[in-house]
Amino acid sequence: MDFGRVITAMVTPFNQRDEIDFGQAERLIDYLITNGSDALVVNGTTGESPTLSKEEKISFLKFVVNYVNKRVPIIAGTGSNNTTESISLTREAEKIGVDGIMLVTPYYNKPSQEGMYQHFLAIANATTLPVMLYNIPGRSVVNLAVDTVIRLSKVDNIIAIKEASGNLDAIGMIVAQTPADFYLYSGDDNLTLPILALGGHGVVSVSSHIVGREMKQMTDAYLAGEVEKATQIHQDISSIMKTLFIAPNPTAVKEALAMIGLRVGSVRLPLIPLNQSERAILHEALHSLQQHKVS
Repeated sequence: MDFGRVITAMVTPFNQRDEIDFGQAERLIDYLITNGSDALVVNGTTGESPTLSKEEKISFLKFVVNYVNKRVPIIAGTGSNNTTESISLTREAEKIGVDGIMLVTPYYNKPSQEGMYQHFLAIANATTLPVMLYNIPGRSVVNLAVDTVIRLSKVDNIIAIKEASGNLDAIGMIVAQTPADFYLYSGDDNLTLPILALGGHGVVSVSSHIVGREMKQMTDAYLAGEVEKATQIHQDISSIMKTLFIAPNPTAVKEALAMIGLRVGSVRLPLIPLNQSERAILHEALHSLQQHKVS
C-alpha cells in the first residue's frame, strides 16, 4: 500500500483539563488534509503516545477513523517495548478500521538485532494490516541495522520504514537492497530532499503541520525533475523546520499551531510548554515565513 508522499505525524489536541479535545481535532484534521497531508499518523511520538492511556488511544483512533471517513489513510502508532501489548493494540486498531500501523523500535529494553526482528515479525504476523517500521535511535537508543531492515522487508505486510537515524549511508543501502515496493520515508524533516535523492519515497513529518503545502510542493517538484525548484523550497522552509525542534517534540509545533489560530492545547508532563525566549524565537520564525510567502 502506498500511503502517499507527505504523511503528517499528527499532534493530539488537549483541552484545559488535559483531556483529548475532539472538537479541535476535527479542525486540525480538516486543516491538515487541505494543506498537503496525504495520510495521518495517529498516536505516534508527535501525538504524545507515551502519555496516552490505552483507552485514550483506542478512543482517539475510533474518532479519527470515523471523522476522516476514508479521505486519507490513517496509520496507527501501535508499537512499544512490550511485544504482547503492541499485538493487543494492533488488533484493536485493525478492528477500528485503520489503514496501517507504525511500529517504533523497542525502547529501554535494548534488544539485540535478532530480538527486534522477532518483535516486529510477531506483530506483523498478528495482523493483516500494512506495517511501517520506525527507526529512531535518538529516542529508543537501539538502532535497527540495515541487514535487519532487509530481512524484515521480505515479510509480506511489512511495506515501509520511517528512518530517523540521520545515517544517509544506511538509508541509501536500505533503498538499494529492499524490494521496489518497500518504501523508505524520511523521519527527519530537514533530510526529506536528500532522502528523496537517495530513492526515498517521502516523509513522515512534524513540520507539515505548518508547511505541509510547501513540503508537498517540494516533493512533487523533485519527482517531476524540477530539482532547482525543490531545492529553493527546501531552503525557504529550512529555518522553520529547524525552529520547530528547539524543544522536545511536539512542544514547539503545538505552540506554532496556536500562533496560526489552531489551538490544540499544551503538552502533557513530563514535557513542558516553551519558555518566553523559545516562544519569541518561534514567533519570529513564523513571522519570517509569512513575510516570505507574501513576497
